[in-house]
Amino acid sequence: MSKINSTVNHVEISQDRAGQRLDNFLMSRLKGVPRSVIYRVIRTGQVRINGRRAKPSSRLEEGDSVRVPPASVRHNKPAEIPPAVMQILDGAVCYEAHGVMVIDKPAGMAVHGGSGLAWGIVDAVRKLRPQSKVDLVHRLDRETSGCLLLALGGDTLRDLNKQLLQNKIEKRYLCLLDGHMQEDLIEVNQPIDKTVRSGERFMRVDSNGKPAQTTFRLLQHLGPYSYAEAQIHTGRTHQIRVHATHLGLGLVGDKRYASAVRQKHWKEEGIKRLFLHAHQLIFHTTGGERQLVSLQLPPELKGFLTQLE
Repeated sequence: MSKINSTVNHVEISQDRAGQRLDNFLMSRLKGVPRSVIYRVIRTGQVRINGRRAKPSSRLEEGDSVRVPPASVRHNKPAEIPPAVMQILDGAVCYEAHGVMVIDKPAGMAVHGGSGLAWGIVDAVRKLRPQSKVDLVHRLDRETSGCLLLALGGDTLRDLNKQLLQNKIEKRYLCLLDGHMQEDLIEVNQPIDKTVRSGERFMRVDSNGKPAQTTFRLLQHLGPYSYAEAQIHTGRTHQIRVHATHLGLGLVGDKRYASAVRQKHWKEEGIKRLFLHAHQLIFHTTGGERQLVSLQLPPELKGFLTQLE
């Protein structure tokens, strides 16, 4: 069953929520509201910050007044997360200290529930750490594996969000590009905007979009491919995939932006997923200590590289 919350609330943002994205704030406040509904009420202007329309990616500041509209809340029993998934994620915790957790996110697992998904990684971690106030600091696409950063308390969330805003969190990815990089280091500084095709949202390089910067570093040419490290200096949706495609070097295994011909070719070669792995994360603890978390390629990606070698 579901229930309509008929009251409009005006919520003042506390210090521990300063710097958080609007959509993440609403998801933590409106538990049980489908993700699609949250994005719709933002898009239609029902959610406002200090009386003004906002975007899902808008960052909140302490003292902001957020208009939270009526929303349909699910009162079904909480989603049952398979014990095997809980076990996998418990074993995937690769760093946990100072109110911070880093999980080695498996490919194919969404960070949020919604859009037909009953649960996401953040829901599972809340069950794993019921005494903590668990929130996502950033996101990884469902197809991407590797370092996923979570806060286990409000003070830590505020601090990490501040680091994100000041570009003090360093995120590096390992990827396989379809073609040869012509230079060892390529800087892509191209704005990214969304477009809709056949009712589905895609991202693209567009002069009217938001600023986006990615650095590609060549590690090795392997057959027709370039094994590279991508460092993102901004956090746009599908940023690495869009910038790689802009270079004419799409990501191997990309089922969203690559042609059907290339997808068929990769499948025949044995690559079954997007070759994109968040392998390194650098941040500072609330005490100011620099922390580096580094993860190796998962076996299925390492195996494909070995095959190419």
